[in-house]
Amino acid sequence: MEKRIINPWQWQDERSYVQAVEVKNVESTLYVSGQTAIYADGTSSNEDMKSQLILALQNLEQVISEAGFECKNIVRLNIYTTSTAELWPNFSIFQEWITKHDIKQATTLLEVTSLFETLKVELEATVVK
Repeated sequence: MEKRIINPWQWQDERSYVQAVEVKNVESTLYVSGQTAIYADGTSSNEDMKSQLILALQNLEQVISEAGFECKNIVRLNIYTTSTAELWPNFSIFQEWITKHDIKQATTLLEVTSLFETLKVELEATVVK
């Protein structure tokens, strides 16, 4: 598999994403449903944004790993949140996770009216190998 990053500018580097990712010679593609702060027993978290973001990232990583893929090969990561105002103070958690896995992904961030039950953040990914 070959990945090519397209960044006409540099300002997005501080925001932990890229403008576009071209992928060639892909063996397989994994489309991951939105991962949220839902515990293994199916209970939705009612904790704060920070706790929910950490659990959503852990759940995303678990699904990707169990599918036999690697987080470093995430090429698209959409973020849905019920409050960007609550997400921003915790965005460094997301950025550290991106850096830890050396991910270079296209990203869209959307604020939505609501998510399932008490959830505040949802992460939807496309991963290749």
